Amino acid sequence: MVKRGKEIQAEVLRILREQNGALSAYNILEELQKDKPRLAPQTIYRALTALTEHGRVHRLESLNAFVACKCDHHKHASILSICNYCGVVEEYVSPDLLNSLSQVARKTGFTPTRHIIELHGLCSACTDEHMLEREDITHHPLD
Repeated sequence: MVKRGKEIQAEVLRILREQNGALSAYNILEELQKDKPRLAPQTIYRALTALTEHGRVHRLESLNAFVACKCDHHKHASILSICNYCGVVEEYVSPDLLNSLSQVARKTGFTPTRHIIELHGLCSACTDEHMLEREDITHHPLD
């Protein structure tokens, strides 16, 4: 059973790494059911839980979805930038931010179990695209 669990985790991680955006557990299940039609949702949730606990996957709380961790530091505070237009998710690591969060937690006596920092907006490509659209609108003479 442990071997099968590790195999499913590897497959889930592979699927997430192939994406630029986030996937829900059911999106992952649909993909895996192409080859394993009897696979159950709880199997995917178990795999995602294990991968998240080991820092291999991040859960995007605001989207109820998952992305593969893109860095080698598994004990860090990642900042996940989520494009509201195209869905791409970028990951950044900030040791300074983790130190600041830890200081705030110590001052208040709070003991965090994990750090999830999500930023929603437009990625640079979508920002550029929207700026071009605005320029097209504002710079075209009226006929």
